[in-house]
Amino acid sequence: MTILDILLNIWRPALEVIILAVGIYYALMFVRGTRGWPVVLGFLFLLLVISLVTTALDLRVLFWLLAKLLTGLAIAVLVIFQPELRRMLAELGNLPLFASARDARENIEVIIQTAERLSDVKIGALIALEQSIQLDDAVESGVVVDCEATPEMLETIFFPNNAIHDGGVIIRGDRIAKAACIFPLTRRQDLNPSLGTRHRAAIGLAEETDAVVIAVSEETGAISYAYKGLMTRGVSLEDLRAFLTSVLVRAPKTRSLTEWFRSSRFAGSNVAPRPAVQAAPKPEAK
Repeated sequence: MTILDILLNIWRPALEVIILAVGIYYALMFVRGTRGWPVVLGFLFLLLVISLVTTALDLRVLFWLLAKLLTGLAIAVLVIFQPELRRMLAELGNLPLFASARDARENIEVIIQTAERLSDVKIGALIALEQSIQLDDAVESGVVVDCEATPEMLETIFFPNNAIHDGGVIIRGDRIAKAACIFPLTRRQDLNPSLGTRHRAAIGLAEETDAVVIAVSEETGAISYAYKGLMTRGVSLEDLRAFLTSVLVRAPKTRSLTEWFRSSRFAGSNVAPRPAVQAAPKPEAK
């Protein structure tokens, strides 16, 4: 058998191994750091132990049952990683939030001015910028406002003793869609204990949707933002403007598949892809 014959016989199996290896690698990188990551580790450990025991002791019935249970793995993955998969599919759609880059920058300035005013007077705030995933299904209650988003209106909504100041605000495009919304709290146990309810709600909504959530501490006036399950605390106005511009102002060129997977892996991670923006942790109030 010649070398050419050997290559012709092994190229298909080699290609299959490479495709499976790449798929498994990116799947593990995508779920690493998410709420389902401990489930994946526990399942793999249990599967390894059972496989070793059934093989060593030749337990054929148990091995048959294990093979049957693995057929339902796809359904289990859909249930466990439903928020992550929904966010991934939404990113694939790449639906724009704003009609143009000019409109996006104008809306960003509204958020910057609002954050600056509320931070100066230490008024707590929670603002969610809706993108491709509708937030109506992810939040509870809420008062329909449907008005133009301006710093004055947002400052009025969050002013203490206002009837709708408690809760979060949803901004859809250049309009305030709802106020006094209850965002889902994150269930992660590895967060700083000093994080209050407001910041945990920001992380929770960012875990389940692709929204950008801005939080202002009512105790210190510190500004934070959450995106893809990651919270960056104590940022300056310039840092916030740069981040919002990078996310909301669509670049003319499209991302490569590798860049998309690299950004998706941080969906639930506690490590920022740009550590230079990450500020030192500060005690935050809710």
